[in-house]
Amino acid sequence: MRQGLFLQTGAFVVHIKTRIPAVAHGLGLLYADYSLASNEFADFHVTLAPPRNLRRWLRSQVLFQFEGKLPFKPLPYSQAFPMLEWGLNWCVSNHAHTYLMIHAAVVEKGGRAAILPAPPGSGKSTLCAALINRGWRLLSDELTLIRLNDGLIESFPRPVSLKNGSIEVIKRYVPSAIFSPVVKDTIKGTVAHMKPSTDSVQRGQEPARAAWIIFPKFTVGAETRLEEIPSARAFMRVADNSFNYGLLGQQGFQALAQLIDHSQAFDFSYSELDEAMQVFDNLTLTKQA
Repeated sequence: MRQGLFLQTGAFVVHIKTRIPAVAHGLGLLYADYSLASNEFADFHVTLAPPRNLRRWLRSQVLFQFEGKLPFKPLPYSQAFPMLEWGLNWCVSNHAHTYLMIHAAVVEKGGRAAILPAPPGSGKSTLCAALINRGWRLLSDELTLIRLNDGLIESFPRPVSLKNGSIEVIKRYVPSAIFSPVVKDTIKGTVAHMKPSTDSVQRGQEPARAAWIIFPKFTVGAETRLEEIPSARAFMRVADNSFNYGLLGQQGFQALAQLIDHSQAFDFSYSELDEAMQVFDNLTLTKQA
């Protein structure tokens, strides 16, 4: 780890350097199924290390370095592994402009993908974590990457980030799931990361075609309900959830328009994961448009 690890994460190679034991442990635990790339090229070069000034002795902290620069303020040393995961999301969302990037989870089954755009607290990651333990393939928990040339979704499978009550919900729902140690008092509350399925990782070079855009909302006691919404409304909501729609200009408009044209869009409310799984499985029984 001192010399760096060249990790193949779907469409990207990340060069990670660190001497922090918690980061090395997290990588060994959650990235055990990933391939190592050659050390000749990486899309992103990142380092996690304590500050070099007096802070390293007065208050243990960690810095995330990208290409030798510091895009973030230091975090407590105990948050080193979550900082790596958040930092890798930042690397992609700020630099991968050969894609239309949507803040959304995306899963696939039977050759068709479901995109799940939603703000924090909507139950998106909880739903995603449950689905990939019930036969769906993970393409991404946070970033849906739409290729501009053909509209396919690039695979970028990484550990699923869960927060607060969602951690125990998934641990009970999937007792066999592998989690990183729980980290408390972060800017996102209590967090832990869940290892993606081996199948998702091994198929990390396999893109998918979108079939559904589903806006999930978890509400305690809510009835499980899937309601189709107009394409125009879906277009605006996905654009609002995009990192670079405006930056891409005409290319962004064309990519999003093609995505909407080839997908059914729904609002989805749920409170029971078993019922949610059934709704998604029923979708796969419908004929492809």
